[in-house]
Amino acid sequence: MQPAVSIIMPTFNRPKYLRAAIESVMAQTFRDWELIIADDGSGPDTQAYLRTLAAEPRVKVLWLAHTGNPPAVRNVALREAKGEYVAFLDSDDVWKEQKLATQIASLRSHGAREWSYTGFTMVDDCGSPLTGTGARECPAIDGWFLDPLLKGEPMIVQSSVAVRRELIQRVGGYDDELPVCGDYALWIRLAQQSEIEFIAAPLVLVRRHEEHYSDDIAGLEDLRRMLEKVQRSGVAPHLDAVLQERRAKVAAGLARGHALYRSRLRVLSTLLSSVHYSWRYREWWLEALKATVRAFATSRLLSIVSKYRSDGRAKSGSSGVSCR
Repeated sequence: MQPAVSIIMPTFNRPKYLRAAIESVMAQTFRDWELIIADDGSGPDTQAYLRTLAAEPRVKVLWLAHTGNPPAVRNVALREAKGEYVAFLDSDDVWKEQKLATQIASLRSHGAREWSYTGFTMVDDCGSPLTGTGARECPAIDGWFLDPLLKGEPMIVQSSVAVRRELIQRVGGYDDELPVCGDYALWIRLAQQSEIEFIAAPLVLVRRHEEHYSDDIAGLEDLRRMLEKVQRSGVAPHLDAVLQERRAKVAAGLARGHALYRSRLRVLSTLLSSVHYSWRYREWWLEALKATVRAFATSRLLSIVSKYRSDGRAKSGSSGVSCR
């Protein structure tokens, strides 16, 4: 008998987080599921733990050679899925025990909406909720939401998504040419096919730690490629100006990132390759100037500028309170 839900979990090492993720699956009040773990060539400790799950009939472990490409790993697991629905859980995140029960009931009661996402709570390495700039709000957007998605407005975390398996097969799974933004690209394709249901309850704990797959520069590179693909596809011609401005902002951020590492050639390459679609935007020019100065100025000059700024703030009597 086929399960109602196939849970897709890619993993590569990080056994201390993996255990909590799997335990949160086992604790679900909704029991009609299968768990498909795609191991991307983990080390002995992680593999030894995964072998202890062999006695659990609802768990299937796929042993893969290491690729370092999470979307490709997820696609392998998706091909093994048998459930009516597919739910995603990253190996460092945790579900609340009522997550599946709430989400599947909601999907079944809103037949026109073939996928959904939930609220979430950002937590630290130890599972304690983050506050301040470390916390993220999840805007309550549902229905047909391709336009807000292309504008970057909704906040969808991968571990909160559940989708009818037939729909994800129809759109073709993840784009494995986008190792970091493959999930975002998938949401865009799903949003073209179906309305989405939003569940406001924070049913997922999203962990922030020092062992994440990608760094900021890799993420920006991938986002730049994804936005370029989307704009070239012509999926939303009425948003061409929005997409172009987003591409310009990403290029500016990428140049800034390369400048921090004094990668002069990459700064120039980023600016030259983006100038034809970014030159209209003042923000791009400002960041281009800052990145160029930072990349090519001598260390002595940067030190003088930094000291000048510090002295200026001290003379202004800064009290640490912003007036904006």
